[in-house]
Amino acid sequence: MQPTGEAHLGNYLGAIRQWVELQEAPDAPEAFYSIVDYHALSIAMTADQLRAWTFDMAATFLACGLDPKRVVLFRQSDVPEHTELAWILATSAAMGDLSRMTQFKEKSEQNRDNVNAGIFIYPVLQAADILLYKADRVPVGEDQVQHLELARELARRFNRRVGFDVFPEPQPLLSKVTRLKGLDGSAKMSKSKGNTVALSDAPDAIRAKIKVAVTDPARLRRYDPGHPEVCNVFTLHGSFTAPLNAARYAEIDRDCRSGALGCVDCKKELADRVVEHLTPIRERLEALRAKPDELEAVLADGGKRAGEVARATMEDVRARIGVRPSR
Repeated sequence: MQPTGEAHLGNYLGAIRQWVELQEAPDAPEAFYSIVDYHALSIAMTADQLRAWTFDMAATFLACGLDPKRVVLFRQSDVPEHTELAWILATSAAMGDLSRMTQFKEKSEQNRDNVNAGIFIYPVLQAADILLYKADRVPVGEDQVQHLELARELARRFNRRVGFDVFPEPQPLLSKVTRLKGLDGSAKMSKSKGNTVALSDAPDAIRAKIKVAVTDPARLRRYDPGHPEVCNVFTLHGSFTAPLNAARYAEIDRDCRSGALGCVDCKKELADRVVEHLTPIRERLEALRAKPDELEAVLADGGKRAGEVARATMEDVRARIGVRPSR
């Protein structure tokens, strides 16, 4: 995840909560989670901002429940093999493939005054992030499947090039949560658009943001029948109400459709559930933000563990492409 500001509801539901669930599974896999500060450089920011946001992202991961003793949590720039492998993979990446990346088009639109080469080759570095650890599964949302397919293709091209299966082809582990719309009804939640809830938001701020969230556009009056399948507020109930009380979630669906439950009351109930869920996370986050030395120790240890795996991979890669003597 990029350290480009505070983590928000979309980050949490789309990725972080799934990572924690994977960690807690009886057959929990060996997992690597990276704060990708090199990726973040494609967005204009100061050195102080990048350092602060990197620490904040580490604090967020820990506050949400990731355990650095059970997963490898590290800072991308602590493992220089990421950028080395990215260059090697870039020599097999086709310009046409990169130009067709949906996120390149989106980021170019959002940053018209800074459409840099980093945004263009971003998916190659992302492929290196994955292949360096020979990952067989990658937790992703639907919007990242295209990037993962490129990583699979680059793995195939490298393996054909050297005549040996160095890299497995990683499979997607799709998020259980569909791509969340912004609270303003726009296509996605975004920190830059201010249409989401930050994990550090106080209860009053959460309630205020959800109060003005866009609901079913066809429901003009309190007793009009609703269509929860098109309502983003109902989608969020699926993440916060359904896991606690499936019966209540079904009632919200039924009462919305009949007109018995109005949008105002529906949003109030959602706000209660979100506040209840995020309050302990916010409290842990506030405590961790005050301990930068502890956060640095966690990242340094994770970087050391990730580096051991990365160095072994690159020894093999270098030998097979001829930039080091074959062993």
